[in-house]
Amino acid sequence: MIDGHMHLENGPLTKEYVLEFVEAAHAKGLDAIQILDHTHRFIEFEPIYAELKQYEVQKTWLENKKMKFKDHVQDFVDLMEEIKSMDLPVKVTYGLEVCYVPQHEDYIRQVLSQYQFDFIVGAIHSIDGILYDMGFSKELLWNQYEVNHIYKRYYELVFQLIESDLFTQLAHPDTIKLFEIYPTYDLKPTYEKMAQLLNQHHMKAENNVGCYYRYNHPDMGLSDELLKILKGNHVNLITASDAHKPSDVGSYIKEAEEKINKMI
Repeated sequence: MIDGHMHLENGPLTKEYVLEFVEAAHAKGLDAIQILDHTHRFIEFEPIYAELKQYEVQKTWLENKKMKFKDHVQDFVDLMEEIKSMDLPVKVTYGLEVCYVPQHEDYIRQVLSQYQFDFIVGAIHSIDGILYDMGFSKELLWNQYEVNHIYKRYYELVFQLIESDLFTQLAHPDTIKLFEIYPTYDLKPTYEKMAQLLNQHHMKAENNVGCYYRYNHPDMGLSDELLKILKGNHVNLITASDAHKPSDVGSYIKEAEEKINKMI
């Protein structure tokens, strides 16, 4: 079993802290883990968040220097290379979860080209400068724009992310459903296009259970509809907990794997 998505962001970049994730994975019976951090942890990526700062509440969120833009990418790389050189009970690989913003694609490409990661996860966390998955997002986005528009724009951005060829893995493909607000149109054609693009660009898609146990969404990972379409198109799927602390490593990974296997 693999947990393909976990973050160090709530702790320091130290060997001792990383090993807490490794030990938790071993205790859960995992064979492999992928450790990554959000690009908003790293000083080098601050320019790609410029549009978010147009809104005061988002600007304040980004100015939390205990969490944001506090470390250098190279320090993370050096730490993880040291971890990988150790004799560990589970296989450890590392990368980044990159907030994909189309207007900053060239900048993202330039920064990423300086490092050799095992994988790079692409994620959509904002829609044209507005975060969609925060407590304040209802006021900024969901109460201001038509739901069908939000969904269509979200998946347009997902398609651009895939077509950029910057990434090896798509983070939580349908996390736009976080607040259980849904469009009135049929999403199946959108999901079919996503599946085709993922295959064309040789990307994995996550069955990420973070929304399930962190935000109490009823879906354990991908919706049945999306999972069925991805599996039917033979998209490469990876289970992911989206753990943000060691105790959450491996959460519902067995169940997420069983869901993939049982889906016809």
